[in-house]
Amino acid sequence: MASTTDVLIHSLRCLPAMEAAVMVESAARQGLTTLGYLRGRLPGKRNGAARRVLELVDGTADSPIEVVARILFRAAGIFTETQVELPGIGIVDFLLEGFLIVELDGATHLEPRQVKKDRARNNASTLTGYAVLRYGYADVVHHPERIMAEVWQVLRGRVIR
Repeated sequence: MASTTDVLIHSLRCLPAMEAAVMVESAARQGLTTLGYLRGRLPGKRNGAARRVLELVDGTADSPIEVVARILFRAAGIFTETQVELPGIGIVDFLLEGFLIVELDGATHLEPRQVKKDRARNNASTLTGYAVLRYGYADVVHHPERIMAEVWQVLRGRVIR
């Protein structure tokens, strides 16, 4: 059997950047490795592409789909903060350009209790000047272009940089 480190090193070298970044972030969040350790195992010019993938990993994602969305937002040049705590709202998945909240919802967000909580958070967000967009797994994986079009539509109306 291959070790976690070996699997991650091979992933960084062979898989598409997005997939490798998801794997590395997941392993790092679980405490199975560190970015520094992996970086040290990727010396020389031939590992330059793998080291660039490591730059996509920051350890802030609560789920693999958040890694994908964060990479999409940052690749588009959008100032992206993750897991931001906002007074009166709580922790949000993403804060883009300081005013657009993007939440990625899993199945638990369909439960009546969570729907009520999310509605209250959305209202509190709007009342304090934030815009909110919510997406699910299928949106991020199958329709990233639609997400980006909607994000840019909101951002074009009010970029604060």
